Amino acid sequence: MTLPAHHHHGRGALPVWDPFRELEDLHTRMDRLMQSAFPGGAELGAAGAWAPLADVEDTEDAYLVELEVPGVDKDDIIVEVTDSEIDVHGEIKEKERTGVVRQRARHIGEFDYRTSLPPNSDTEHISAELTNGVLTVRVPKAEKAKAHRIEIAG
Repeated sequence: MTLPAHHHHGRGALPVWDPFRELEDLHTRMDRLMQSAFPGGAELGAAGAWAPLADVEDTEDAYLVELEVPGVDKDDIIVEVTDSEIDVHGEIKEKERTGVVRQRARHIGEFDYRTSLPPNSDTEHISAELTNGVLTVRVPKAEKAKAHRIEIAG
């Protein structure tokens, strides 16, 4: 049984449960299950694109989404953002081979990764960088959403 994701914000703070993260984790686990049960799903006639493996990190000032896209040129990736969602899609092209392929486990073809953005995301200042086959999308947190202490009068 999987327990809810807890986040600690300083000493003595109560853990915070994030239902959106739970849904994203479930979606990721289901994708992996389907990919392991039906490798090369596109060849089996499955409709739609596959989703690359991804990590989402919540740092003090930003959310980082890291996607594994080995062998993909930055010109073959499109990152689109709305107020509530990031959509990364593109294509891993099949490379030309001279021999007989005896085993195929790597994904080829179109891919699509979507994730919801928390309400405190600064969608005007998102950046993306592709390094060593990992696409990192940095979503800064809005200044107004950062936690701060309120002094009690009286």
